[in-house]
Amino acid sequence: MNQSAAIWLVLLAALVAANAPYFSQRVLLVGPKPAYKSAGWRLLELVLLGLLTLGLGFALESSQGQRQPQGWEFYAAATCVYLVFGFPGFVWCYLRRKRNAP
Repeated sequence: MNQSAAIWLVLLAALVAANAPYFSQRVLLVGPKPAYKSAGWRLLELVLLGLLTLGLGFALESSQGQRQPQGWEFYAAATCVYLVFGFPGFVWCYLRRKRNAP
């Protein structure tokens, strides 16, 4: 896999992972389906999927060559991008209007 394809794969994985907690009603995406899934579960899923996406990026970088050390700036920027990727799911889950609302 070339470097460009690896970058697009990580970005696509981040986009899907950032929105998955909001579109799935199951606990940790595969567990039981409660009547209402709290925001705490969604936040936990968001963090865990973000760490998995980061791990995928590190693995692809290692397969391309030597992995470069990153400072706190990289992690801060990656977190912000990941949260922005999750915004459409957040809007769908929490901010959309209910059809039967008065």
